[in-house]
Amino acid sequence: MSDYAVRITRLNYSYPDGTRALENVDCDIRTGERVALVGPSGAGKSTLLLHLNGILKGSGTVRIMGQSVADGDLAFIRKQVGLMFQDPNDQLFCPTVQEDIAFGPLNLGVPAAEIPARVEKALRDVMLDHSYAGRTAHHLSHGERKRVALACVLAMEPSILALDEPASNLDPGTRRHLIELIAALPATLVLGTHDLEMAIDLCPRTIVMDGGKIRADGETRLLFADAELMAKHGLEVPLSLRGNHR
Repeated sequence: MSDYAVRITRLNYSYPDGTRALENVDCDIRTGERVALVGPSGAGKSTLLLHLNGILKGSGTVRIMGQSVADGDLAFIRKQVGLMFQDPNDQLFCPTVQEDIAFGPLNLGVPAAEIPARVEKALRDVMLDHSYAGRTAHHLSHGERKRVALACVLAMEPSILALDEPASNLDPGTRRHLIELIAALPATLVLGTHDLEMAIDLCPRTIVMDGGKIRADGETRLLFADAELMAKHGLEVPLSLRGNHR
């Protein structure tokens, strides 16, 4: 196993309209590490996550478990990286929830006999009962669709979880369960989020992004307690840290 789950070197990316989304991004994430990506809207967090399994390809180098995304085996890369999109509508397209969850494992070559058990477990993990399996995802609430999208990722049993705003539109109880579930998983975690309390709970390390660049990289609690740093990049010190840093 590689010492590094993710190695990014001088990554640059511009969208077709000319918007510069990433600029000279360098980042190494060790296997088993848990790292939050935070920053204002438009900072480049989602764009960076989309590079981890080759959906987007900029200039520079992205390596997953030692293999280059640009030149390597994309089937291998996508088996390693379970990517949850910020908008679940970008991820869910099958006639039923069951088919959505089964799609990833089937395309990774998981034996068909194993698929029903994976679907059932993934639904349980995101606190959805079996009755959801036959429903159409687009008839669900936004929060329910977020949970189905996460179930799609969990069913693939990836070694790296790349999650983009997984807790948005979730009720408090489901959000807490989600945090506990992710905390118990052995996978490397790259978490793009505006939920700074969730980042504190899950990620000892945080990368602050703004304007497509990495502006800070360090221990989560220390970065979040730096009121000047947070304000400079459109963030606020989380409530759980304010009492200790007045």
